[in-house]
Amino acid sequence: MHLVTDSPRDTPVAIITGGTGGLGRCLASRLAATGHRIAISYLIPEEAVATEEMLELGEDRLILKRVDCSDGEAVVSFVDEVATRYGRVNILAALVGGWAGGRDVDETDDVRFERMIELNLRPSFNAARAALPHLREAEWGRIVMMGSRAAMEPPSGQAMYNVAKAGVVALARSIAEEVSDSNVTANVVMPSLIDTPAFREVVPFANYVDWPTPDQIAAVIEFLASPESSVINGAMIPVYGKI
Repeated sequence: MHLVTDSPRDTPVAIITGGTGGLGRCLASRLAATGHRIAISYLIPEEAVATEEMLELGEDRLILKRVDCSDGEAVVSFVDEVATRYGRVNILAALVGGWAGGRDVDETDDVRFERMIELNLRPSFNAARAALPHLREAEWGRIVMMGSRAAMEPPSGQAMYNVAKAGVVALARSIAEEVSDSNVTANVVMPSLIDTPAFREVVPFANYVDWPTPDQIAAVIEFLASPESSVINGAMIPVYGKI
């Protein structure tokens, strides 16, 4: 994909929420290489510093801002700031999420229920709600969200994670219907295990060769975030590897 343009006005603008983790950095690196201007939200300052050093982009192409994406007003402020500064928003990659243990339904307390919704579903909703007006105004727009294989094949012992990720899938597909008359699309990638140090610790004796890497998944997101992906809308894209 060759999106580098001579005019900053024509340069695609991508927002990556939760963009300083392993997957976010891989995606940001790919988009930076094709000339995008990038805005990244983060929570951990050390990750933001490492991301900024890795990308080596000036302020004309990179915004890094600490944003709690479970706070709707904070997300709106962030997205509006990006649109004002760069003149448009074309891409939203909503990557905020995570797994924090789980229980069966009858063992799930309110705190764990709320934690999974706040970590996985609400940030995607807040980001999409804030970005959609800007995407509609642009010549084209792409939303890519992070679902999970667990949303479609829910294992026991993590009911609320399964439910939260199923909500992300329903959200993306609902948006896809709402924007079907425009040049905006919404899709969701569905990873299973990802080859990261954290997952290797959880499953220490697994065959890591069969797991997709963050960069492999970022490559899928990069395509879904491109103008060439216009025929894909409301899709759930499995990125399971050979698991």
